Amino acid sequence: MRKQLCDALIERSARPDMVFLTGDLGFMALEPLQAAMGERFINAGVAEQNMISVSAAMARQSLDVWVYSIAPFVYARPFEQIRNDIGFHNLPVKLIGNGGGYGYGVMGATHHAIDDYGALLTLPNLRAFIPVFDEDVAAVVQVAGDCGAPAYLRMGRGEPPSDFEVPAYAPWRHLLEGGGPVVIAVGPLAGTYIAALRALDPAVRPSLWAVAELPLAHAPIPEALLAQIGSADRLCIAEEHVEQGGFASMLLLDLARRGLAPPRFTHLCARSHTFERYGSQAFLRARSGLDPAALLAALELA
Repeated sequence: MRKQLCDALIERSARPDMVFLTGDLGFMALEPLQAAMGERFINAGVAEQNMISVSAAMARQSLDVWVYSIAPFVYARPFEQIRNDIGFHNLPVKLIGNGGGYGYGVMGATHHAIDDYGALLTLPNLRAFIPVFDEDVAAVVQVAGDCGAPAYLRMGRGEPPSDFEVPAYAPWRHLLEGGGPVVIAVGPLAGTYIAALRALDPAVRPSLWAVAELPLAHAPIPEALLAQIGSADRLCIAEEHVEQGGFASMLLLDLARRGLAPPRFTHLCARSHTFERYGSQAFLRARSGLDPAALLAALELA
């Protein structure tokens, strides 16, 4: 999604109040943005905590501030500064974390972002955006940029089948019809399931939904999805995030308040930060039981 991100930010950079800070990252990807922004493109160096405090000060001066780094370095290392300087003052800084989930694969646990939106959404006022497809990025930049609140953009890589027609961006999208269980996937993970689920008989095929914005207070569950959850025999949540503080907890709490409990519930999530062997994002998803084969097995459709 980095190319799409760069293109969207270049378009937004026509605003003279926009500034962009990077933690010494973005090489071979963001040079066009640097050329477009000139001195408004700031390399803050490997000093993420200071970068966040500087971004908060700039936002306090009514600038349109965007901050970029590898995901853990933009939310985990400077968490205190995000809480104290951005969150407590409700400053609309936009944090862009590249390589969400297991995106950085072989680089190991220090580079994985599997506890990001859960941690950040404990802070006041913050919103999270998890684009599902590459085509979503332009809309996400616009929506997040104009939301008037601090926001975290978790960048990954869209992975739908080549012949899949990507629907227009929305916080919630119904990607596949089916008469089987309801499956809700967070962000790009949804695209990885389309081919496997599309091959099933429609009578047993899961109804696949994707969510791209959190918390639910800002992106309420669609009525059509609530109706499906109420009539289906199973609900499955899949997210490239640890169980604690993840989307599943948020959704089940919302459903409990409505008095709506699924008869059976399955949660596929990131099982560990550390592994004895590391590999690609696909390899680590498989190790966590997040790949399409694991989904089919968990739903007893394999």
